[in-house]
Amino acid sequence: MAYELPPLPYDYAALEPFIDTETMHLHHDKHHQAYINNVNAALANHPDLAGKSVDDLLRALATVPEDIRATVRNNGGGHSNHSMYWTIMGSPKSAGVGGAPTGAIAAQIAADFGDFEGFKKTFNDAAAKQFGSGWGWLVFQGGKLKVVTTANQDSPLSQGLYPILGNDVWEHAYYLKYQNRRPEYLAAWWNVVNWAEVNKRFATAKG
Repeated sequence: MAYELPPLPYDYAALEPFIDTETMHLHHDKHHQAYINNVNAALANHPDLAGKSVDDLLRALATVPEDIRATVRNNGGGHSNHSMYWTIMGSPKSAGVGGAPTGAIAAQIAADFGDFEGFKKTFNDAAAKQFGSGWGWLVFQGGKLKVVTTANQDSPLSQGLYPILGNDVWEHAYYLKYQNRRPEYLAAWWNVVNWAEVNKRFATAKG
């Protein structure tokens, strides 16, 4: 079964003024759709993989046929990463979006980073320094939260890690509004983080 573009769980303008409406249209409708089109085309000649989720393919990337492995890594990764990205954001007018985290993730952040501000600094510094295109991630490994980065559309799933939270630092995610000011985008992004969804992902990561 071919992968399909998941609809946004909010209006295209919902993340204003922190992420602009035009960026959301281009990022979701064009960039994400392109990743899906490319991975679907690659999988069309491998019907034995048709029943697998994109996340399952990324978790077992070494077993994906070599002729399509790079496409699955890049475009399947783009599909998986963006599917997560849309869900962990929400309107800054909604309860539980933006501000300091609550619930279990708040307690774990305090335990592992001292406080939320310390965590944000660690995360933003790592994401700002990611050379070229890539992602900043929060993962749970060995009983602790860790900030990691990946290049391009590489997924933490391929490293045996489950992303709890991730921010896209490809220029298409922010250039219309922030131009080359990636740190400004990173700082503003926390205003649209949906902590309820992050807590759900944290519960999954803990098993």
